[in-house]
Amino acid sequence: MGDRMVRFGIIGAAGIARKICRAIGLAPNATLSAIGSRSKEKALKFASDNGLSREVKIYGCYEAVLDDPAIDVVYIPLPTSLHLHWAVLAARNKKHVLLEKPVALNVADLDKILEACESNGVQFMDGTMWMHHPRTAKMKEFLSDQHNFGQLKSVHSASCYKVDSNFLANDIRVKPDLDGLGVLGDIGWYCIRSILFAADFELPKKVMTLPNPVLSESGVVLSCGCSLFWDDGKVATFYSSFLTNLCENMTAIGTNGTLHLTDFIIPYIEKEACFYTDSKSWFIDLMTGWEPLPEKHNVPTDLPQEVHMVREFSNLVKEIKENGSKPEKKWPTISRKTQLVLDAAKASLDQGFKVVEVGQ
Repeated sequence: MGDRMVRFGIIGAAGIARKICRAIGLAPNATLSAIGSRSKEKALKFASDNGLSREVKIYGCYEAVLDDPAIDVVYIPLPTSLHLHWAVLAARNKKHVLLEKPVALNVADLDKILEACESNGVQFMDGTMWMHHPRTAKMKEFLSDQHNFGQLKSVHSASCYKVDSNFLANDIRVKPDLDGLGVLGDIGWYCIRSILFAADFELPKKVMTLPNPVLSESGVVLSCGCSLFWDDGKVATFYSSFLTNLCENMTAIGTNGTLHLTDFIIPYIEKEACFYTDSKSWFIDLMTGWEPLPEKHNVPTDLPQEVHMVREFSNLVKEIKENGSKPEKKWPTISRKTQLVLDAAKASLDQGFKVVEVGQ
């Protein structure tokens, strides 16, 4: 490939595809080469609405993107129920796979996707954008600091936004045949990932979904909470909802320190993100305040987090194509662990909030 850009194709014109389309355009090592939709009219509209270059090929079906020999990577923002078919087909066509989250309806489906990617030597990554923000690496430094953070004891995460009646009636995220995992798969995925991130991706032993979830008339989860348990005493909770005010909180509590942020999925602003830490805090005289006070850490970035994701994925693809490197196993491993916890949470809910052991 030399200095040539990594060429992306997108199958599906979902709303999130607009964000990745922009990210590909801003990434220094990627270019959008094709867009495919269920009809050429829809693909043309997507191209027009997003100001795509005339050089971007327009296809009226998904297969044409996968069959295009000029495409290196396929980004798949389709409903979760379609991921297995199209991700496997993309891998078999030797396309590297950037797959929107949740990656699958269950870990059995994901394992088929990952096996197809591995056997065809293509890179897999899910679309959890916040993992690629420079802030995330800075947070990991603090969480790994035994002196200032210590041993992780608990994580609390919440991701919520309030939807309207049109969403509840028509959005794919509440359609049992398209995205049957509902809020658990949509934004619960982010909460689970944040907990695993804080726990250095050590899987919990058990999971229990909390009573009083809210389900749609068709049985799709609209709001729920969940608890996670480790054998060493660590605990975590998360809450995800389509029915409350916007919230993206994450708090990790250690024996010596605490990390807290309130915009962990989408930073308040693109060019800078922050988080707060405190270490070995205690009350001042007469319990009238704290010392030391929490410290604010500002992390600037030259590129939005989704551009960092596209750039990193493209770098991995270039290493494979140019240097014969093996696909990086870190990202599929993290996706699978997230899916395992998601599966356990869904199983607990379906079984009447019983404690469920996390699979392997």
